[in-house]
Amino acid sequence: MSQPAHPALSSIAAHLYVRDLNASTLFFTTSLGFTIDFVYGDPPFYAQVSRDNARLALRSIDEPVFAPGIREREDLLSASITLASADEIQQLFLAYQAADVPLHQALRDEPWGAKTFIVKDPDGNLILFASPTN
Repeated sequence: MSQPAHPALSSIAAHLYVRDLNASTLFFTTSLGFTIDFVYGDPPFYAQVSRDNARLALRSIDEPVFAPGIREREDLLSASITLASADEIQQLFLAYQAADVPLHQALRDEPWGAKTFIVKDPDGNLILFASPTN
């Protein structure tokens, strides 16, 4: 049996730091349509949520990870999630907008050829959703 030329990476899970693991998993499942893959710890301090091929790891932490206000001021993203088409991102944006999901940035066309919008979770994590413009 021959070995591949190099190891292939098959998935990624961005890590988000949260204050309240229960509130975070509730936000991702009820507001963004993710499902809980697992919750770990006694008491729970770590979880993973997923939607289709997007995975987010949630790690509970009691202290601020960033200086106050810097994420919004500098648009510091915690995760980027890609959709296949402009139609799909439009549909997702409208669904999130109708559900009153907190937005940091509305849907827009970027100069580099992408459509994007940014959601803000209860802990201030900024999550970018992006697709090609066509």
